[in-house]
Amino acid sequence: MIADNINFTLGKGELVAVSGANGIGKSTLLRSISGVQSILNGEVVLDAKNLKSYSPVELASKLSIVLTEPLPTSNLTVNELVALGRQPYTNWLGTFTQTDTKHIEEALKLISIFHLKDKKCFELSDGQLQKVMIARALAQDTPLIILDEPTTHLDIYHKAYILKLLKTITRETGKTIIFSSHEIELAIQLCDLMLVMTPDGISFGDPCELIKNNVFSTLFPKDLIRFDKSTGTFRIHK
Repeated sequence: MIADNINFTLGKGELVAVSGANGIGKSTLLRSISGVQSILNGEVVLDAKNLKSYSPVELASKLSIVLTEPLPTSNLTVNELVALGRQPYTNWLGTFTQTDTKHIEEALKLISIFHLKDKKCFELSDGQLQKVMIARALAQDTPLIILDEPTTHLDIYHKAYILKLLKTITRETGKTIIFSSHEIELAIQLCDLMLVMTPDGISFGDPCELIKNNVFSTLFPKDLIRFDKSTGTFRIHK
């Protein structure tokens, strides 16, 4: 069963995690609010305008998205891949202006990968490639960035690094970032808000308030793991 009756509002400069068990609909939700797939019911409103009312070019200036699908363009250099984020703003010849170049360089520097700009993407580690994808979304310069499982296949250090990086981006740029993740404990520590999806409904709010309301205790069957409110962590029954 997937979650339904989902209703929430995002504000400027917020880092928001979407959490829930496998198959609950996290990726479907993000694809729906980004316009990648049609919504089953209801509506998505972006800047007081229904998402369906935006043309593709208009929408590309409002939101950018990083999905989990493998890159078909891995032979590109890092700089070339990040530059694709400027596609909504270039002319029909794809010519870059000084503004385009500035956004590309700023994105590379903010994500600390400027030194990799001439590397081929297939030469990168999973962690480096994930940072390149985030830089591409930054170069697109949209007020909203949506990421589906940005820490997949990363070790615990790089999971924490990526989420801390997302937090830094919201603080330094004022952009709003929403991402799906199984890293619930890290999200509790770093996010401004969390959307927790269960078959019984959704809970949306400050992580501390969600802990007080025992929301995380309802995520998984209690026969194997339980949520410890005092530490904000999951513990295995021995």
